[in-house]
Amino acid sequence: MQRLIWAIIAAFVLALVIGPFVITWLKKLKFGQTIYELGPQTHQKKQGTATMGGVIFAVAAPIAALAFSYKDHRFDFLLICLVCAFGFGLVGFVDDYIKVKLKRSLGLTPMQKIVPQVVISLGVSLWAYFHKDIGSAWTVPFLNVEWDLGFFYIPLMMFVMIGTTNSANLLDGMDGLLGGVSFFDFAAMALICVGLAAGAENSANMLNVAIFAGAMAGALMGFLRFNAHPARVFMGDVGSFFIGGALVGITTVTRATLLLPIIALMMMLSSLSVIIQVGYFKITKRKTGTGKRIFRMSPLHYHFELGGMPETRVVLMYYAITIVLCVIAVLGF
Repeated sequence: MQRLIWAIIAAFVLALVIGPFVITWLKKLKFGQTIYELGPQTHQKKQGTATMGGVIFAVAAPIAALAFSYKDHRFDFLLICLVCAFGFGLVGFVDDYIKVKLKRSLGLTPMQKIVPQVVISLGVSLWAYFHKDIGSAWTVPFLNVEWDLGFFYIPLMMFVMIGTTNSANLLDGMDGLLGGVSFFDFAAMALICVGLAAGAENSANMLNVAIFAGAMAGALMGFLRFNAHPARVFMGDVGSFFIGGALVGITTVTRATLLLPIIALMMMLSSLSVIIQVGYFKITKRKTGTGKRIFRMSPLHYHFELGGMPETRVVLMYYAITIVLCVIAVLGF
């Protein structure tokens, strides 16, 4: 437990220390955010805000986790988490770089994004499937039973990894939104991992995952110092993809994948709202010639903002809901 606490503190302090240097560096490179023209008008003033700030916690969390991990024991669980986080994070980094440096507003094409995500998710899923301490089962929350998926584990796990990572990316649309929601998610997973370690045969392996989850929470807490409203820096796709990859990596090694619809509900709703909006628009356009929308704008958080709710209140509402869901997850797993 001491190592976990020190990892949280170290990641938090490291994020606070390197944050100003990273922001200055990003501004010098002119890595500024391009704001979507059709987005909420209140967001247009954010044009040019430094982006790709996700490198702050993508550096701070792994350093802190590795510094305080149990290196004299197996730490392949931690390695899986890091591969997942950095793999998806790299896709986000390239996407950001193309947007801000090469001035291609849409970044990578859909195919250029999905192919590396499929490769990463397939590799990690196979790694987990053949790992003797992970295998093909998911733990069912609240029932404490194992659901063995057999070979279906691999395609389902790939779907979860890609879906969660892109859902995290969609939630990153307001100052402090994804960073704060993810802070609570990682804090919850750190507590769950500590509980799992108590009954694990190789407890150090699981404690290393708890340390990484705690380090992510600490680093995000430090990052929010610069990302909370009014944001001095945005995390960019490198940050949101890193968060998504880290979260699915942790839930993969802990067999807690079925917790994602609970702790990551706000991420899932972002994706669901986009799917519903696009689908309904296409169906109504085909039938009537004029596309109609269910939401004022998607993802869902913009629907609330365009309905008159201030950005900061939307963010706090998402925080409150996530806290409740994380408490339920910790108590039920």
